Amino acid sequence: MERATFGGGCFWCVEAAMEQLEGVESVTSGYAGGDTEDPTYREVCSGRTGHAEVVQLEYDPDRIAYEDLLEVFFTIHDPTQLNRQGPDVGSQYRSAVYAHDDAQLETAEAFAEELENEGLYDGIVTDIEPLETFYKAEEKHQNYFEKNPNDAYCTMHAAPKVEKVREKFTDSVESEQPSP
Repeated sequence: MERATFGGGCFWCVEAAMEQLEGVESVTSGYAGGDTEDPTYREVCSGRTGHAEVVQLEYDPDRIAYEDLLEVFFTIHDPTQLNRQGPDVGSQYRSAVYAHDDAQLETAEAFAEELENEGLYDGIVTDIEPLETFYKAEEKHQNYFEKNPNDAYCTMHAAPKVEKVREKFTDSVESEQPSP
């Protein structure tokens, strides 16, 4: 198993989308990139800890490549928006890839550069940096979409990301996923 860590706005949305993928064994919502030890959701939401809301995936590289995870990640959020995604505003909602090793760092940098060169995005602002520390979010934030599919935020923001993954990445989606 390997790990990958991504921040693309609210972790509930990124978590729900990434859980659809074959080869992704687990997705944990949490915080990275800040300077407060073991922050709480409330502290991170204040914008004063420096953390981003992120998800950490455990995945089987024999079933899904890191590059495929990057493709899904860059598809489900807008990497050109600085410190915001949809209705969520603040540095805690920044676009970020936190690399677990030099190979992930180089791959993510090359992937973002290729997206720019292909003209798919203009002005990618995604932070790509080594992961220093990951803090798991409180239990109520884990599998939030699965536990709260009728929550208004989930209906408006997470469900469309899940559908986008199912439609665009049909060959990579687990066949036994429940519908949103």
